[in-house]
Formats: sequence, C-alpha cells, structure tokens
Amino acid sequence: MAKTKHRDRSWAPAPEALPEGVRVVDDHTHVASVVPFAREMNRQAIERGQAPVPVYGVGELLAQAQAVGVEGVIDVGCELPDLMTAVQMALDHPGVVHAGLAIHPNEAVLHGHRGAAGPDGLPVRYQPWHETSFEDALAQVERLARQYPRQVVTIGETGMDLFRTGTEALEIQREAFRAHIALAKELNLPMQIHDRDAHREVIETLLKDGSPERTVFHSWSGDIETAQIACEHGWYLSFSGTASFKGNAQIRDSAAVVGLDHIMVETDAPYLAPMPYRGRTNAPYMIPYTLRALAEALDLPLVEVAQATRSTTRAVYGV
Repeated sequence: MAKTKHRDRSWAPAPEALPEGVRVVDDHTHVASVVPFAREMNRQAIERGQAPVPVYGVGELLAQAQAVGVEGVIDVGCELPDLMTAVQMALDHPGVVHAGLAIHPNEAVLHGHRGAAGPDGLPVRYQPWHETSFEDALAQVERLARQYPRQVVTIGETGMDLFRTGTEALEIQREAFRAHIALAKELNLPMQIHDRDAHREVIETLLKDGSPERTVFHSWSGDIETAQIACEHGWYLSFSGTASFKGNAQIRDSAAVVGLDHIMVETDAPYLAPMPYRGRTNAPYMIPYTLRALAEALDLPLVEVAQATRSTTRAVYGV
C-alpha cells in the first residue's frame, strides 16, 4: 500500500530581509495563535514519525519579524477570551505590538444563539464563553478599547462571512457588523473588515450605515469591480499571502486600482502563508514574500511598495 503523502508543515525559511532602513508593519495578525498552532503542527509531525520542528514563543516570533524588516504588528483578538490577550501583548511589547479588538462574524452567530443558526452542514462548536450574549461581548470590546487607548488602535475584525452560513445567521452577522460600525465611529477608530464570500452584503451595509472614516478590508479577496467601489469611497485594502497565489490575479490587480496610498500588507498568521510556502504555519517574518508579490504585480520597486504600506499604516492607525 502506498504511503500517504503529508504536507510539509515545517517553518518556511526566512525571506531576504527588506533593504536597510526600510521597515513595515504587519497590518493584521494573530501572533498569540501562532504558538499553539505551531505546537499542534509539531505534534502531528511527531505522530507521523517526522522530525519535530522548533516551537517559538511570542518574543522569538517578534524578533524574527524585526530581523527581516517587520518592525511592528497589529495583533487582532476577535474571540471573547482573546481580547485581553491582544491588549496584554501590546502592553508587554510597547511600540511593537498594537491591538485590534472585535467579535468575529462567525463568533457573533454563536454568542447567545445556541441552536439558532450555526454554519450549514457542520457541527457547531459552542464554547463556554458563547453563553455570553453578543451585546455583553461587544461591551467588553468597548470597555477595553476605552481603558487602553494607546494599545487598541482598531476595531476589527468585523464584517460578514457567508462561506458556510445560513440565512438566519446572515442577519445575525449583519446586525453584529452594524454594531461594530457604530462603535468604531463612536470611538473614532479605524475598522478592519473580514469579508468572506460576502462582498455585496458588506458593501451594502457600509453604504447604508456610513463607513468609518478609516475602513480597511483585511486580507482583501475582492475583484476589480469591488476594488473600484473601495477606491470611490476611500477604503483601504490590506493584502495577505493570498495575493501571491497563482489564481488570484484580481486580488493583485486591485492594488493598482486603489493606489499605493491605500494599500497595506499583512499575514493573518497563523494562516494564509504566501507562496512558495502555502499551507505552512504563517508568522509576521514572512511579510517580505507577500511584499515582493505585490511589487511584481504593480511593476514597481520593492522599496517603493514597502514604504507605501508603511506610510499608509501610519496614516490609518497612527503607529
């Protein structure tokens, strides 16, 4: 019997560092999640008889990123237990880590709606914190954002995710999204949007309610038409490793539509590792791979694109 071929889950090699003096910020990541994710990948490798890989802590991951020119990260807590984790990381690493807080659209469906509207065709994995109502969960987002104004620089990720969501859950997500929009406006904070298979619904909601002054689509997945709408309204696009995937020309081309002053770069780690290391554990040190894919798509020097993303991050978040 032929042996099953297992995907390589080891750490990707570090990219060539950005040129001296060029520094960027990872616009959206989950560094706290990289550590347990890597541990799980390591456990699976050992079970398969493969060599174990190193498991790095938060400090090591940040140092690896800084070594290649990624001087800071926006760490996003989007589940109730992770909110303070993101804030604490920002407190522990001042000037390097900044926090984003929200209740993820899929999480919003689970809060206080046991048995009401889970993802279609999949078992719903309720956790103890889902007994908390969405309203109370969002109140915790607001409380932390007000208590730690230097650390919390954005409300997000919020939005809509219709990848596996039924009709009832769609409306729950829409109302949760609207509540986040109102909160971002009230606090005068930028908002990071999660949009998966929901371009029309997200845009309709933004236009109906009025988008915050600084609205960012994290891990941009739209086409040229939606990028043109974003351009018309001054919204920002943040590009993850998906911009390097072979079949995603429209994602790459969207950068030219909105212009250099409206693009940023991110990892969304531990997911969405860029090519040629798709499928491996992602981390902020891999940002230069995505930057090079964007520079190639824009037919511009890497330095120019990197500096543009850094300027945009500063303009949007003040960091």
